[in-house]
Amino acid sequence: MTPNEHLYPIILAGGVGSRLWPRSRKTAPKQFLDLTGNRRSMLQEAFDRMTPLVPPEQIFVITNREYVDAVREQLPEIPARNIVGEPAARGSAAAIGLGAIHLLRRDPQAVMAVLTADHLITRPDVLRQTLRAAAELAQTGELITLGIEPGYPETGYGYIEMGETLGSYQGVTARRVVRFREKPDLATAEAFVAAGNFVWNSGMFIWRADVIMAQFSRHMPRLHHALKHLQPALGGPEETAAFDAYWTPLPGNVTIDYGVMEKAKRVAVFPVDMGWHDIGSWAALLEVLPKDANGNVVQARHLDHDSNNILAFSKNRLIATIGLQDMIVVDTDDVVLVMPADRAQDVKKIIRTLRENGLDHYLE
Repeated sequence: MTPNEHLYPIILAGGVGSRLWPRSRKTAPKQFLDLTGNRRSMLQEAFDRMTPLVPPEQIFVITNREYVDAVREQLPEIPARNIVGEPAARGSAAAIGLGAIHLLRRDPQAVMAVLTADHLITRPDVLRQTLRAAAELAQTGELITLGIEPGYPETGYGYIEMGETLGSYQGVTARRVVRFREKPDLATAEAFVAAGNFVWNSGMFIWRADVIMAQFSRHMPRLHHALKHLQPALGGPEETAAFDAYWTPLPGNVTIDYGVMEKAKRVAVFPVDMGWHDIGSWAALLEVLPKDANGNVVQARHLDHDSNNILAFSKNRLIATIGLQDMIVVDTDDVVLVMPADRAQDVKKIIRTLRENGLDHYLE
C-alpha cells in the first residue's frame, strides 16, 4: 500500500469567473483559460500540481454539466468517470458532497483533498507536502483547512484564527481553528496580521469522505438526505431522475464554510507559505504576473510611452498606451474594458448592468 493510496484530489471547476470578464465568459470561463501565459489553463495547472502526488486515476474534477466535455478535452489523462458534472450549481458544499459520494462508492477509506481551479501556487512542492501531512491527520477524524500565512493586511480574503498546536505531521505543524472570520476592514486586517495567529482562508480542505458526510448529516441534513438518495443512482438509468428529484430543489450557493466549517467542532489548520494567489480579478493578475522594466504586465502587441503598473491584454489588436498609471486595459473581439486597478471588483457592476439592459450576449 502506498502512502497516498487513499488520497483523492478533488478539483472544483464549475464557476464562471465573472470578475475576469470580458475574457472569462459563460462559454469559456477562467478555469479553461491560459491566464498566466505559460500555455496551460488554470485547470491544467491544478492538475499538474497533483500528478507528482497521485496518479491521474485518483484525481477528480467537479464541474458544471455543460463544461464536462471541455474538462475531458483539457485533461484527457483523467478517466471520464472521474469528471463529474453538476446539473445545476448549488454552492461549494453541495459540490463537495457530490464528490464525497462518488469517492465512497469507489473507496470507503477515501480522503478528499478539496482544491480549486482558480489558484496560482508558485511552490507546489509545499502544497503536496502539506496534503500528505493533512491526509495523515485526517485519519483521526479532523476537518482540515489550509491557511495562508499573510504577507500584508488583505481585506479581500476571509481569515482563520488559530489556537493551540496539535502536533507535527510529515514535518508540517497543525493548529486548532478557533473561529473563521469574515473579510475584514483594513484596521481589522492590520490587527489580525499584527496578532500573528491569523491566516488567510485558502478554500482548500482535507478530510475523510465518510467524516464530511457525517458533518453534512449533522449540520446540513437536507443536503445529506439528497446525497444519500443520489448515491445509489450514480451512473445508472435512474441518475437523471434522482438529480431532478433531490438535487434541483436544493437551495443555491451554500458554501462549505457557512454550511459546515463554521459550525463543526474538530477543525484544524495547517498554516503554510506556498506562494498562493487567488486569481479572482484582473487586479490579482496585475499583482502576481511577471512585469516588464516599467512594471507593466503585457499580453498583447503593445506600444507605450511613460506608463507604469498597467495590465494590457489583447489577442488580435495593437494596444497603445500613454501616461497610464495603475490601469487595466482588456480587449476581446467584441469588448474593450478600461479601469483603474483598484476598481477591479466593480466589474460585477458592469455585468449587472449588461443583464439589466438585455445585453447578456456579451456574457456568453
